[in-house]
Formats: sequence, structure tokens, C-alpha cells
Amino acid sequence: MPLRLRKLIGMVALIVFIGVYVLIVLSVASARFADAPWWSHLIFFAVGGLLWVPPAMAIIKWMERPVDDGRR
Repeated sequence: MPLRLRKLIGMVALIVFIGVYVLIVLSVASARFADAPWWSHLIFFAVGGLLWVPPAMAIIKWMERPVDDGRR
């Protein structure tokens, strides 16, 4: 797959993933933590704010992989 196409697919995947992830985290927060104390909100959003990084890193690593054109 050409590098430019892989980067386009990866960017679309990142935007969709982050959008869906934000909606899920906010839905869980509003459903589970509406009446919770402030410190539980802090912990939840600190963890939730970092959990998107490993999948995003995997997508970025896939995007930046060298092109294997089959010649050796």
C-alpha cells in the first residue's frame, strides 16, 4: 500500500477512533459518575484521558511503517 494512502486511512481512523472514544467516555462518566465525589471524577478522567494513547500510537506506527515494495 502506498505511504500516502496509508497515512490518509490512518488519519481518518484516528479521527473516527477519538470521536467514538470521547463519546463513550463521556457517556460512561455521565451515567456512572453523576453524583460521585470530585476525586472519583478526577481519577476517571485522568485514566480515561490516557487510555486513548496506546491505540492511537498503534495506528500511527502502522501509518509510519516503511513501504514494502516487494523488491529485494
